[in-house]
Amino acid sequence: MRKKALIITYYWPPAGGPGVQRWLKFVKYLPDFNIEPIVFVPKNPNYALLDETLNKEVSANLKVLKLPIKEPYKLARFFSKRKSNTISKGIISEAENQSLIEKIMLYVRGNFFIPDARKNWVSPSVKFLSDYISKENIETVITTGPPHSLHLIGMQLKDKLGVKWIADFRDPWTTIGYHKKLKLNKRSQKKHRFLESSVLNTADQVIVTSAITKHEFSKLTSKPIEVITNGFDYESVKKVDLDSKFTLAHIGSLLSKRNPEVLWKVLRDIVNENQEFSEDFQLNFAGAVSEDVTESLSKFNLSDYVNNIGYVSHKEAIIFQRKSQILLLIEIDSEETKSIIPGKLFEYMVSNRPIVAIGPKGSDVEKIIKETNTGNYFNYTDYNALKNIILAHYEAYKENTLKSSPIGLQKYSRKKLTETLSKFI
Repeated sequence: MRKKALIITYYWPPAGGPGVQRWLKFVKYLPDFNIEPIVFVPKNPNYALLDETLNKEVSANLKVLKLPIKEPYKLARFFSKRKSNTISKGIISEAENQSLIEKIMLYVRGNFFIPDARKNWVSPSVKFLSDYISKENIETVITTGPPHSLHLIGMQLKDKLGVKWIADFRDPWTTIGYHKKLKLNKRSQKKHRFLESSVLNTADQVIVTSAITKHEFSKLTSKPIEVITNGFDYESVKKVDLDSKFTLAHIGSLLSKRNPEVLWKVLRDIVNENQEFSEDFQLNFAGAVSEDVTESLSKFNLSDYVNNIGYVSHKEAIIFQRKSQILLLIEIDSEETKSIIPGKLFEYMVSNRPIVAIGPKGSDVEKIIKETNTGNYFNYTDYNALKNIILAHYEAYKENTLKSSPIGLQKYSRKKLTETLSKFI
């Protein structure tokens, strides 16, 4: 007889973006390990990004429970649709560039909605699920955040019913980069830390996506913490031809501080020094790009080389990855982002295209790229080394030999990662 596991998640198809992929894939493979997943999601969520193609990946046999949710982002759109959308995506302008309406929205979001804007879904969800869990004899509940308010649902269900509860953190809580931008007062900061500690010390099992997050959390709790990274699936995408141009492509959001001026300087200098390179070179961006990044590109005279595609479906993103000459992976240069491992890294790794990654020194991304031989990692001060690798890749491009030579990728397959997860259920 299969064991039942209730997964409580906010992001579910047709939600787009990286937040949906992790549990969409876990749910896909859990039945292979004798576990029946049951998914609980909002009935009327406010998704900043939509990808209708992901609906095709949801099994017709999967039981999906839905409950209405009241969200303040819908009200915020009344005042500023553009700002509410960008804030919900995590794209927050630098303080000196924020308008009055953005400052007000950030203060309200940070101090009146703790831990986040979905807090009002907690009580009705606990009430609804309490009856269902008892009726269906469900022994294991899994919550995944952000939004971290969903962990409060798991904590209350454990307290009320005594179920086994696994808390999955796709991102950290109080140490994630945008947390500092929420204009939190001291009382709000204290409440966040209290809730974070309560969740970590109440859950039976904590799951995180990076070794650095595990290290951070281990200072707050003695409960068992397991690292299960994101991964790649074997996508059925037709073979595509490589771009004829020497393309450097970034798939995903480029936030305000995800703005590697060292790379823009390298590219500007090579363009100025090498006429042939300037004719072959192109920057492709698939995803939201902040105004700060756009302004930097203009400052370095790169605007004419930019092809800003905008948001694309997950399947289209896979195609872009496989046809690009080089894949860019950019992370904010800060202590807080060392633990962030973007889900796209693992898809990049199986695309057979070399990765050029820029981020903080000593990050988990740096370790994975080196371990799998899938590219090169640079810090924000590595001008000479970065310039040399771009030129080396360009020479390989001209000789039609540019590719990556990955090793040891199998452990990052979604099915293998789900097998690890199944052992904790």
